[in-house]
Amino acid sequence: MAERLSDKLREYLQTAQGRVVNLKDLRVELRIDPNSPTWESLGREMRRLVAEKIVRPSGRNDGVYKVVTQVKPVRVFIKDRERRIPFQLFFPKDFDTGMEMNFAEHIVIREGDIITIGGVSNYGKTCLALNFCGENIDYFPVLMGNEYTTRIGDTDLYEPTPRFINRLDNMDWIEWTNGNGEDKFVLLPVRDDYAEHIVKDRINIIDWINLEGSKLYDIGKVMENIKAEVGRGIAIPVLQKDETAPLPRGKSFVRDFSDCLLLVDKFTETESLLTIDKVKEYTYPVIGRKFAFGIKEGIKIINFREITQCPTCHGKKWTRAGTPCDECNQTGYINK
Repeated sequence: MAERLSDKLREYLQTAQGRVVNLKDLRVELRIDPNSPTWESLGREMRRLVAEKIVRPSGRNDGVYKVVTQVKPVRVFIKDRERRIPFQLFFPKDFDTGMEMNFAEHIVIREGDIITIGGVSNYGKTCLALNFCGENIDYFPVLMGNEYTTRIGDTDLYEPTPRFINRLDNMDWIEWTNGNGEDKFVLLPVRDDYAEHIVKDRINIIDWINLEGSKLYDIGKVMENIKAEVGRGIAIPVLQKDETAPLPRGKSFVRDFSDCLLLVDKFTETESLLTIDKVKEYTYPVIGRKFAFGIKEGIKIINFREITQCPTCHGKKWTRAGTPCDECNQTGYINK
């Protein structure tokens, strides 16, 4: 009888991997007679399975177990193991020169990477996100955006927002549709549970991930789940950043799962500041480099250039004499 119970128990737990179970519910699921010896022996069987790492005690409640998800070792050096080349992700271009951001050639992007854009409001987050989409349109990217779609009346249908359409119209150097007039991208009206809607093996752009104030530190888990679902594709999530904060909301948890982290701040009243905060793999040092750019018609990147700390005021914007620094026009930086 004990052996039969063990077989039935293992078979049931095989289908319950990752879940929490308890002895009371197991007795019901396995249809164990309360008057039979098997009723008490179930606890002993579960303790044996703890030793085999099939289940583990969960919390402080006796009789509650987490069913361990079983994994198989992954062989690395097998015959004909494919060596996959870097993902050819195209970075945004300067509209006037047609040149790709000049640091892009030094950043190595791999399949499954997350390129995070964290920035303050109204200084180019969406501009960068849509330019990533446009420059990679032949990959048929996926777009999810808080401000890209709106519900049609009281229905369950959505349509693109006027501002979103206007931005795409202004990107007139991009062919957004194929020869049949069909979109060369997928627009999804997703505002939460992002990982559930990731399209595997595609470029997935999420503009932007919105978390409640009390759950900002959940961003690490959100990004981990996105990375697990993107397969051989790329994820480009956009995050909000406060003006005085060095990192986006979620802080160091954002860095944990970002393979490339780009920060966007205010440079002047009319220009933005882009900082390369993290790059996991590169061919030439790029971390810490800063760039300034303007935005035309809400979407066109103009006058993109590298900047460096002002040698006169050392980035403080004021001279030792207490006067505004004329060398950098009180920005703290000069063109490199």
